[in-house]
Amino acid sequence: MQQPRPAPLGTRWWETLPRGFSTEDESFSLALRDALPVRAGAAADVLVRTIGACLVGGLAMPLGYRPKLLQRSFDDLRLVGPMAESGDPTRFFAKPPRGVPVQTRPARLPLNRPKDGLCEDLRFTSPYVPVNPRLRQSYLANERNRRAHVRLWRHHDGPRPMVIAVHGFSADLYHLNEWFFALPWLYAVGCDVALFTLPFHGKRQAPLSPFSGHGFFAGGASHINEAFGQAICDLRVLIDHLIEERGVPRVGITGVSLGGFTSALLAAVEPRLSFAVPNVPVTSLPDLVLEWQPIGTILRGALAATGRSIVDARYLLSVSSPLTYPPLLGRERLMVIGGVGDRLAPPKHARLLWEHWDRCRLHWFPGNHLIHLDRGAYLREMGKFLGGLGFFEGLPARAAE
Repeated sequence: MQQPRPAPLGTRWWETLPRGFSTEDESFSLALRDALPVRAGAAADVLVRTIGACLVGGLAMPLGYRPKLLQRSFDDLRLVGPMAESGDPTRFFAKPPRGVPVQTRPARLPLNRPKDGLCEDLRFTSPYVPVNPRLRQSYLANERNRRAHVRLWRHHDGPRPMVIAVHGFSADLYHLNEWFFALPWLYAVGCDVALFTLPFHGKRQAPLSPFSGHGFFAGGASHINEAFGQAICDLRVLIDHLIEERGVPRVGITGVSLGGFTSALLAAVEPRLSFAVPNVPVTSLPDLVLEWQPIGTILRGALAATGRSIVDARYLLSVSSPLTYPPLLGRERLMVIGGVGDRLAPPKHARLLWEHWDRCRLHWFPGNHLIHLDRGAYLREMGKFLGGLGFFEGLPARAAE
């Protein structure tokens, strides 16, 4: 499978990315044996995308994207615009306080119960304070979201290298992610594994939230920036705990879809990561929304009503985008995985991140967003990638296979 080479974006990616990026063709040269499953997978993704877009459009967008509310977010550019233009992630992503207390208890009903280890649930109070003073009171009003949750599998003879996995939008169920991230495989090769719950998902969603993840986007564009700010803050608290309290020797991160975006963003903020592997990642949320109907039509109408363009929408969210900042990890520690038939986070988003990351290691699989055909191939590639980094150093010989 061959992919075209994207043009370099430069530092102000929100301006240099073509305005028609959302309509660009998904062009691949496919072998005949791959063409049918890719097309079928793409059609399935479009159906799921339409259902999801109707839910988000009906239950989330009215709460923060009416012209008057959208204009209020654009007024916040006075605060976040200079932060993004500086290219310095520390201006928005402040380092969390050290020593945040983390509670640990045996996990309830885990799907995977290792004979040579434990499954635990970790909880801590998120120390995150919104950067935007206008949003502090409303953002912190959701008490449940201020409690971070992590499920962790560890070997008895640890500490061992830890892989943190971050789920996709509205896909926080631990049992689902144990399968999706091939947790038994990661554990079997010798790693410990942690599943991190994003803000406003699962146990962090508001009591009256209509679905998991609703609150991540429902508060408007400026609210989205803060949700990513909190995700990064809480992940860094988790890494502090793993390294400083548990003595974990190495920590890496992977994530799917929205979790892929988050893992890519963490690679621009957290230098202690051994690797980052975004899987079917989103890279420009405004451009993605334009492809999701009917919310794409709603967004176009709201932008037109406020006299704004897709460039302005990108700029507003650029402070929390991985495209805005250079990664703190060398390209040899970065890998991107994309699905050729993906129409929920189309492959051009993975290509965009790959280009931004100086064309790091890249793997395409012939599947869609939800069904990762030939997953064994990319797990083998990921295993070779981690082995080449020395991530398995000191583990039983099985880890090097």
